[in-house]
Amino acid sequence: MQATEDLIRNVVAEVIKNLGAGGLGAKAYAAPKSFAGRYGVFTCVDEAVAAATEAFERLSERTIEDRKRIIDHIRRISIDQCVELGTAEMNETKVGRLKHKIEKLETLGRRTPGVEFMRSEVFSGDHGLAVIEHAPFGVIGCITPITHSLPTITGNAVSMIAGGNTLVVNPHPGGKKIAAEGVRRFNEAIYKDLGIDNLICVITEPTLDTANNIFKHRGVKMICVTGGPAVARAALNSGKRAVVAGPGNPPVVVDETADLDRAARCIITGAAYDNNLLCIAEKEVFVVESVFDKMMDAMDRAGALRLNAREVDAFTKVAITSVGEGEHKHDVPAKEFLGQDAAVLARGIGKNISPDVELLFGETDETNPFVPVEQMMPFVPFVRCRNVDEAIAKAKFFEHGFRHTAIIHSNDVRNMTKMGREMDTTLFVKNGPCMASLGLGGEGYLSFSIATPTGEGVTTPLTFTRERRCSLIDDLRILGKATPTPPLEKHGVSETKGHTR
Repeated sequence: MQATEDLIRNVVAEVIKNLGAGGLGAKAYAAPKSFAGRYGVFTCVDEAVAAATEAFERLSERTIEDRKRIIDHIRRISIDQCVELGTAEMNETKVGRLKHKIEKLETLGRRTPGVEFMRSEVFSGDHGLAVIEHAPFGVIGCITPITHSLPTITGNAVSMIAGGNTLVVNPHPGGKKIAAEGVRRFNEAIYKDLGIDNLICVITEPTLDTANNIFKHRGVKMICVTGGPAVARAALNSGKRAVVAGPGNPPVVVDETADLDRAARCIITGAAYDNNLLCIAEKEVFVVESVFDKMMDAMDRAGALRLNAREVDAFTKVAITSVGEGEHKHDVPAKEFLGQDAAVLARGIGKNISPDVELLFGETDETNPFVPVEQMMPFVPFVRCRNVDEAIAKAKFFEHGFRHTAIIHSNDVRNMTKMGREMDTTLFVKNGPCMASLGLGGEGYLSFSIATPTGEGVTTPLTFTRERRCSLIDDLRILGKATPTPPLEKHGVSETKGHTR
């Protein structure tokens, strides 16, 4: 017996010696590399996912109140530093309007839904209690656009972290610097307060390859994309659960009962916001014949600048270009006008206008490429229609079945109802600018990831969670008399075998 004990002691001593000497045992039990202190800034996708995974494990140990503290730091920075960060984004991306860059960050900081959206459902009945809770997916891979680089990250981070997740972001290359700076500030504040780093990770040199690596990475459990058709298709083909905010071409219908002056103000407010970069923004307007000319006059009074037929033709030639070849050839907005001020658009056809003008407009027919193309610049085509039925039909056709956003100006409830049913869009706005659908001048909550192709709509923390059900049988029902659960045999389950017949 003593010999056996001595042998065991010798073996243990040898193992400890090897561990201390850096032998094979040391390699097997080496502590995982920590990425604390990086503040979410990475060049390598593998490292970013590893850091986000480490952060997720740390976050999973914390309370809902800790999640709120984390989110409060993101909110505070977005609000208090909106001028500095919005200006930096404008200087880097050079698209949109500065006041709207600032406003987007401040508004998202205030209005993006957080932990207050997290809720559980309870079913209580004769056979006990079932509780449905919402659990995180883990690390979420995100693609963000140049149009709202840091705002999209801000909104996604609030919702995703509220749901208990962490995220790895591949920003658009045109907005990579402001994305990295915003993420660094968020993480630094969170780390100094709660000791958790890299809840949001960003790739500082984003490419198509880094995006594909995120899509395919085993450590990424879910994908959230805000972008154009190509990246949306890639996300849907990733083999992972995907929340996709795809393209839009939102139409507006104005019928004969509309308050035309109000409609004009709303169209200008929505279509000119951030120079028409919003995917929900008014892109083309279909007006019934009987009020068409009056509607154009209302646009004049509201401060938009009307182009005549010759100017519309000239502008179309310079502002819309074709890409691709053969059957893949299609029209797209010219990059030099994308998200630029109305004065810049006007100079493209040799016209000098006041920098205070926010929107250009003009009459076209439906063959003008500005009608089918998501132009993302502050020019809106107006198309005459015989009646409201034709206007709704054209609106449906040129929305392309994206089921994204549609707008109507009308005081006829039946026309509103008819258009709502026909369009079947995620967002449907009546008598307001497009932003009202996100709670900006209307009711509801805010998000810049509006998942239309995959159907989640305006995203919330619950969008980025999965359901878990916990059932307690025959107990904790304190109302009424409990009914014992029937024998399993009555449900087609063998008590002895434990499987369904």
